[in-house]
Amino acid sequence: MTTENDTERPSLKSILKQPGNDICADCGAPDPQWGSCTLGVLLCHGCSGIHMTIMEISKIKPLVDSKWADSEVQFLAAHGNKVAKLKYETAVPIYYHRPKYLDAQILKEQWIKAKYERQEFMDPMKRQTYQEELREGYLMKRGRDNGQYLSRRFVLTEKEGTLKYYTKEDNKVPKVAIKVDVINATFQPEKIGHSNGLQISFLKDNRTRNLFLFHEDGRVMVDWFNAIRAVQFRWLKLAFPAAPDQELTTRMMRMYVKEGFMEKTGPRQTEVFKKRWFTLDNRRLMYFKDPLDAFAKGELFLGQKDLGYSASPGLPEGRECGEWSHGITVTTPERSYVFTCESEGDQQDWLRHFNKVINSVMSPQDFAMESLLKHR
Repeated sequence: MTTENDTERPSLKSILKQPGNDICADCGAPDPQWGSCTLGVLLCHGCSGIHMTIMEISKIKPLVDSKWADSEVQFLAAHGNKVAKLKYETAVPIYYHRPKYLDAQILKEQWIKAKYERQEFMDPMKRQTYQEELREGYLMKRGRDNGQYLSRRFVLTEKEGTLKYYTKEDNKVPKVAIKVDVINATFQPEKIGHSNGLQISFLKDNRTRNLFLFHEDGRVMVDWFNAIRAVQFRWLKLAFPAAPDQELTTRMMRMYVKEGFMEKTGPRQTEVFKKRWFTLDNRRLMYFKDPLDAFAKGELFLGQKDLGYSASPGLPEGRECGEWSHGITVTTPERSYVFTCESEGDQQDWLRHFNKVINSVMSPQDFAMESLLKHR
């Protein structure tokens, strides 16, 4: 017999159909399979594991094959992702990186802890360490030549718009001073071999330079990452005062479009194919002898289709492959570049990303970068 309480109690299936509950509350992954009885949010499997580390705040259960008390279901129905977002994300700075489900684990871990454990985004008057005008501290940095990680002092200054690092404690002059407007930073745990590994890339003498860093404390590393974003955003506001804030965020640090190994040959296309590590950063395709090289060996710019750029499968007629047989030809107004991939899947994935870039319209900043790379 159906009781009055049974008819009034919403089902977990109906809760999932409520607006905002069809994705993970923390990373946006589709089809959440877990719920928090205490926070009232729906979660993906990955983020549920992070919530298990804050069990004093978040009690989680799978949405299937688990018993939910009436009070827990009622609480989840009364809250849900949209209500939680209004409560826990009301004061997220526009430059703060909100991780997506494909982002590095450390970004998702610290985002979840910042939201629910530290409650950093509930009070707009609450100032965080990544919002300071001057930030300094020690990070482990990989040596350019010997590959050893050593502690180095880093200083980020909003007034100067620079990130500097020093090799010795008493040094007055930094080893490198980097303008924030040329910085890109991405978490690269697998490449660096540390769960908190951060790669910082920038232009030095019109060449791409990489720094590989980590800190044992994940919060410290993510705070550095967002502190750089904060300074970068404020300098963009000065450079483009009339631009909407949301537009400025599209000009900030971004994840690489794709990375991986391909083989390449030289400009005469008669040289032996050599295996290289490639990084596609927006419209710049850079290649390195090793993924952890400090400097790119070379790079090319991918413009838009109607300006003479294209990417197609296969190699020029008469050109034989190297060890790998799945070819790609990238054509620019100046010349053609020839690459080979280990598998057809890799070939198709690179082509998909190349053509997505080439089929998009170039921005004024893209035209400036194209000119810079052509005339360096």
